[in-house]
Amino acid sequence: MNPSKWLLLTTLLLPSINADSKPAAETESARFWLQNGQQMLGQSEQLTANHRRARNVILFIGDGMGISTITAARILEGQSLIDNRGGEEHALSFELLPYLALSKTYSVNQQTPDSAPTMTAIISGVKTNDGLISVDSSIRRQEKSAAVLRQHQLKTLIEQAEQQGLSSGVVSTARITHATPAACYAHSPERDWESDAQLPADTDIKDIARQLVEFDLGNGLEVALGGGRSMFLPNTTPDPEDQGKFGNRKDGVDLTETWLNNYPHAAYVYNQSGFDAVDVRNTEHLLGLFERSHMKYEHDRSNDSGGEPSLAEMTAKAIAILSKNRKGYVLVVEAGRIDQAHHAGNAFRALTDTIALSDAVRRARQLTSSQHTLLIVTADHSHTFTIAGYPERGNPILGLVKETGKTGFATDKNGLPYTTLGYANGPGHRGNGARQDLSLTHTVHPDFLQEAAIPLDSETHAAEDVAIFADGPQAHLLHGVQEQSYIYQVMAKALGFKAGQ
Repeated sequence: MNPSKWLLLTTLLLPSINADSKPAAETESARFWLQNGQQMLGQSEQLTANHRRARNVILFIGDGMGISTITAARILEGQSLIDNRGGEEHALSFELLPYLALSKTYSVNQQTPDSAPTMTAIISGVKTNDGLISVDSSIRRQEKSAAVLRQHQLKTLIEQAEQQGLSSGVVSTARITHATPAACYAHSPERDWESDAQLPADTDIKDIARQLVEFDLGNGLEVALGGGRSMFLPNTTPDPEDQGKFGNRKDGVDLTETWLNNYPHAAYVYNQSGFDAVDVRNTEHLLGLFERSHMKYEHDRSNDSGGEPSLAEMTAKAIAILSKNRKGYVLVVEAGRIDQAHHAGNAFRALTDTIALSDAVRRARQLTSSQHTLLIVTADHSHTFTIAGYPERGNPILGLVKETGKTGFATDKNGLPYTTLGYANGPGHRGNGARQDLSLTHTVHPDFLQEAAIPLDSETHAAEDVAIFADGPQAHLLHGVQEQSYIYQVMAKALGFKAGQ
């Protein structure tokens, strides 16, 4: 969310319900709810399962996007609209998809997982241990033998797509070598081995960035867009955007040059102008690395010196390139920084990046047909993010709790107000003494850190189930409460792939 939109948002959030909206009591009569229910029932009765084989699969991952994150982002976006009734009635684009399930996110060795095993489960159909990238749980973490690694590799949906002649792409607002995108194309016993500078000296295993560029199935990845430029450039090569900064690699290899040399009609871009100039008709392989590390949060994106595309723009460009293949494609799109904002205890940026994901899903739906494209939106795991208290309808979701019919803010047993949003743990803990008085604090400010019960430098993931939203061929197979690895089975079934082969 850019600064000008934030100014509008904060203006709208200051009152309980903005002046241009109608109070819920005036619009939500008994007749309203009965008619609303009848309308929803009629739409549900019209649902017909699509048993076709999918030509394309688009998988959206909101990294760390638990159900509380979806709810709060829904309200936040709703409260930015002039005609809102409070914000709670709003819906993000992917919440309108017709099929829904829950996903159990535990890994083989942990009750609360990290992104490496969860994305491995989603993209390969096999659960594994934390820290492992598309290898099974019987391998030792940080195994150093490439021969041993090959015995434990798991076939991913991206690899299967390339073997079957489909195109493939991976898009992320995190480093493109980070755990979630890496699980699509790489195999590693350690998620942190993103460049050769992070590898042990006595291993013959390729780093993750090199595996991306040297991906040798089919005709290679057609699209890779995200952050992580330093993992691809030598430590003697100046960064093209950040003055005084250099690459990370020790082997002297410029993997962006390798990408260009590997493929005819290839392009490499690192800023907005280069991205905008890409000729989709004549580009078959596109590598875009827009930051040395992770891309900017959506709120901060307009301040980037070189400029960088939004998640929606990257999604649209990827679809334009991949859809040239008449056999179809598999595209994975990650909103990676939802997770990182939560780790920082910063709800504003987590929620605005969730809204950016919704924008990307909306754009994908505009560019594709549900008759031929299976579209899935899910999360790899949740966070300890809470929505608490008894705030009145339309209460600013980022604000202090104000209860219905009462003056002033709700207070704790010590007489101090508190926010609706908070964390069970994280950097927002205010010290060992009494809570501070937040009544004079600008809690809707983008840099405000919500309070946390347990002091930690970084807020943690959470273990509860996450949602799966879907539409398109075989989407009806996503129902009930499922193991996270089941998502892969539905995608493979839709494409006509034999699971694991």
